[in-house]
Amino acid sequence: MQVPLIRLQCGVNSYDWGKIGKSSAAAKFAAATASSDFSIQEEKPYAELWMGTHPSLPSKDLETQRTLLDLVQDNQALLSKDIAERYGNKLPFLFKVLSINKALSIQAHPNKKLAEQLHAKDPKNYPDDNHKPEMTIAVTPFDGLCGFRPLAEISHFFKHVSSFRKLVGEEEAKNFEDTVKGKETSDKEEDMQANKKALQSAFTKLMNADKDALAAATEELLQAAKTEGASFAGEGGPTNGGKELADLVIRLNDEFPADIGLFVQFFLNYVQLEIGEAMFLKADDIHAYLSGDIIECMASSDNVVRAGFTPKFKDVSTLTTMLTYSYAPISEQKMDPTDYPYVTLNAAAYSSNSSSKLYDPPIPEFAVVRTALNKSGAKATFDPIQGPSIVLCTKGKGTISVGPKKEKIEEGYVFFVGATAEVVLESEADAEDGEGMVTFKAFCELEDHEQKL
Repeated sequence: MQVPLIRLQCGVNSYDWGKIGKSSAAAKFAAATASSDFSIQEEKPYAELWMGTHPSLPSKDLETQRTLLDLVQDNQALLSKDIAERYGNKLPFLFKVLSINKALSIQAHPNKKLAEQLHAKDPKNYPDDNHKPEMTIAVTPFDGLCGFRPLAEISHFFKHVSSFRKLVGEEEAKNFEDTVKGKETSDKEEDMQANKKALQSAFTKLMNADKDALAAATEELLQAAKTEGASFAGEGGPTNGGKELADLVIRLNDEFPADIGLFVQFFLNYVQLEIGEAMFLKADDIHAYLSGDIIECMASSDNVVRAGFTPKFKDVSTLTTMLTYSYAPISEQKMDPTDYPYVTLNAAAYSSNSSSKLYDPPIPEFAVVRTALNKSGAKATFDPIQGPSIVLCTKGKGTISVGPKKEKIEEGYVFFVGATAEVVLESEADAEDGEGMVTFKAFCELEDHEQKL
């Protein structure tokens, strides 16, 4: 019988957008979990640490070097019978750390039906037949573009950013303005459908802009961003207009000169997350992460439909047809974590304002608990659940225990915890800057929380 506490060795992907060398949390965590043959190269970008059973970069038992996928397939009890049967003897989620130095591609992840179609037609670019809803939790301050803006904001930009209007075209811009005027926030079904159709039409026109037109529009946009300052993109507009948006245009053009993404941002919400803040993206939600270190948890898939800010394969026609074209303020995509009810904190933890917060998206594959133990001796005891977990320490040090097995845990250490195991975390250091030991525990969510008892 496999002991249900396994320290993992996790791999890191090097992509162009990753943070460089030891500035990358993904690289530092990979080094902490690695065998002796991994060392951080100071000039190399490190983008993503993967924790899970996905075949593209599977985690391994640090001691035996067997893959986690092999281990859970050999011992179904590690997942639980129900989880193993439901998700095909593998983890239903993929847990990641992303370290973002410059913009990721403008992208969306296909829903289950579209994923199956894309995988069958083009397995090279779409390696999975699964959907990929995902949740992002900020480890450092983070910014990104996520979801379509409220329609009134897009109309504002059509009015005040002439290069944006020219690139979309006068006919499309006017059609959009006339369609949504007075109905921007209507909840009538016919109004919402008409709004979405106009939004899709204008967005599709932008995404298919001619290269020469894009180059000319970029030159005009940059000139405005560099000279207009606080008045850039019009007075009295969206909360992130003016200098903030002008600075963003200049920054993104430095990273991807004359890219269509410079104009996509006028359609999308610009979001900033502070440490511990989170957002959830459904399948078919458009987004582009721009900077920061984040925890990401998603359904186990590596399907990405890209259309800008990338040297990789772009699939503009799929992207523009697959999106839901839902529009809303970014506040509707942000998550409100709640106290996790299935954990017991000891007296030392309570006295130091330690916490255990649950990020619970509206899907069955995963949820995440962020636990901060702010005092030496502070302890969190997690009730057994009918499913597997992966625990990552992002700060501090202490111990992790399952039954009689106790191991040290510190920044970058990753552990797999089998189903029905009680987990105990204990901090060994007082907090110097507000939080001592911080861990993230991703686990498979059953439909009914009561089943976790």
